[in-house]
Amino acid sequence: MRSQAFIKPGKFYLLIFCFLMVCEAAVAQIRVEVVRVAPFITANTRIFLACDCNHWEPGGLSYELIRQENGVYFINLPDSLTQFKYKFTQGSWGLVEGNADRTSRPDRSYNKSSAANPKVVRDTIQGWEAKPTYRFVVNKLPANTPKDAVLYITGNFNNWNPSDESYRLQKQADNTFRIAVVSDLEQFEYKFTRGDWQNVEGQENGKARPNRVLFRSTVNKIDNIPVEIISWEDLSGTFNFFSLYDLLLLFSAFQCLLLIVAIPSIQDYNRKANLWLVISIAFIAVMVGIRVVSDYRDVAQTYTKLLLIPDFAAFLYAPLFFFYIRKLLFKTPTFPDKWWLHFLLPLGQLLAYMPFFLSEKKVLQLKIVNHSPDLQTLYIITGIIALGTNTWYWFQCRKMIFTYKRQYTTLASDEQNLQYLSTVLVIQAICLVFWLFSGVLSAAGQIFPFETGYITSRSVDFIWFVFSLIPYFLGYFAIHQPEIFKIANDQIVPFFNTEETVPSETNGLTVPESEKAPDISDQHLQEWKEKIGTYMQKSKPHHNPGLTLGNLAAKLKISPHLLSKVINEAYEKNFFDFVNSYRIEDFKERFEDPKNKHFTMLAIAFEVGFNSKTAFNRAFKKMTGSTPREYFFESRLED
Repeated sequence: MRSQAFIKPGKFYLLIFCFLMVCEAAVAQIRVEVVRVAPFITANTRIFLACDCNHWEPGGLSYELIRQENGVYFINLPDSLTQFKYKFTQGSWGLVEGNADRTSRPDRSYNKSSAANPKVVRDTIQGWEAKPTYRFVVNKLPANTPKDAVLYITGNFNNWNPSDESYRLQKQADNTFRIAVVSDLEQFEYKFTRGDWQNVEGQENGKARPNRVLFRSTVNKIDNIPVEIISWEDLSGTFNFFSLYDLLLLFSAFQCLLLIVAIPSIQDYNRKANLWLVISIAFIAVMVGIRVVSDYRDVAQTYTKLLLIPDFAAFLYAPLFFFYIRKLLFKTPTFPDKWWLHFLLPLGQLLAYMPFFLSEKKVLQLKIVNHSPDLQTLYIITGIIALGTNTWYWFQCRKMIFTYKRQYTTLASDEQNLQYLSTVLVIQAICLVFWLFSGVLSAAGQIFPFETGYITSRSVDFIWFVFSLIPYFLGYFAIHQPEIFKIANDQIVPFFNTEETVPSETNGLTVPESEKAPDISDQHLQEWKEKIGTYMQKSKPHHNPGLTLGNLAAKLKISPHLLSKVINEAYEKNFFDFVNSYRIEDFKERFEDPKNKHFTMLAIAFEVGFNSKTAFNRAFKKMTGSTPREYFFESRLED
């Protein structure tokens, strides 16, 4: 009995002891901490432990360190480990810890017997080994890719060598192609080829695609980066090349050629002014045509320097259009004083581009593909200057048109249709806005780590598309309103304000600027009002569509300034509205006369001096507050 009683407590204590030993073994661990970490190479902030105890797996999920709120990373290892070697990684051997100078560091070592604190190991990551490794997986190829095709990756990491055997992709059993590229470039640019620049990947339409780009500081994944190659430039059909965008630009160039032939054939057209218009249209045709053709792969590779030609539109088109408006609206010589100053910037651009025009074709191709600093700097400088210059020309053209419209109503009685000029200015304004947008976007891409190449490329394409709309609108107006090209020399208004950009002397009746309207008493003002009114009623000079202030002053034998003063103060109207008021009254009488029953409204409007339906309708509503049909209750229908 005693023996049994003694044994039972012994077994109980033994069980207690074994249980405590098991618990101690379960909770006994080695805690490895990383108390300070050097700045990460990529946006990935995960840390893994690679050691001989896990077969040096660099990204094993069971060996990922946990980040605490205080920024300390830690991992608990079994206490059974007495010694092991290890390193910290960011998930791959391409992102492994190194020294502060980014050189490789030896393996860390843990020895339980010699450790100051075998339970807690505190480490500091001083830096990361030099270069991350990007691993690409091409999982989709165009259907027309040759069966025996050999694929290469090329980029700014190998000086854009398209057939570098060190960067040849390996075909895998799953029919994917894989390659690992080690690079520490902040901006990693690349493309895929079949061994030559003629066999490079392209866009869906077969055109050259922008470089693929990875930013080291923002990329979250450098292993198994998926890639889909949409097309090969050399294997894309003709139909793909001539996209709708290309066809619209080509039709625009063709429209320019038609206008070059059509405008000089218009009877009584303004030859001297439209000479500048024809030159500017021809310039558009050449630039747009080269823009489309140079996008074609074979042309770009054979005549690479054509890619630089469209850039000259940035400095040349604005002066040509500026000279056209000056000559159309104001009296200026065909080549105004110091005209050559307007072409200094295009000349400077030519000199700046000359080294690239004189370089070898292969060298230029490499500079364009590699975004060489000298070429990019040239693009940036010329782009900024050209944007500022074109904006200045745009405001000068707008100023001239507004000045012309304002002054014309004081000197002439007919209405000039300048809608097409306003339309062109709107098109130009859209181009300038997107030009600015492209510039800001490109600058942002240089400052911040995100890819802007694709959006910038599409924005530039849109600018060219909008620019190519100018010939379409000019063609429309040439067909439907050919009179816009007929502003005659004797109809152009004098310009009273002397400014550097707009001449004060014009093709109309020139009134000396020093001459001032004489002071006149109210009595004499009333007398002149009666004389002018009597003359208008009897002689009906307003029936002349081209009646000007100078014409009427000559008939009344008074100075234009005096006539203008009487009309402004006695009638409280400008010359344009003054003459149109007589035309409207005359129209009312004739329209209500039964003898004119067989005439249309428009025919009668032409009889009383209006030169277009638009001018008549606008003047009638301004004078009466209603349209002609509303005024006469649509009592008579127009044909």
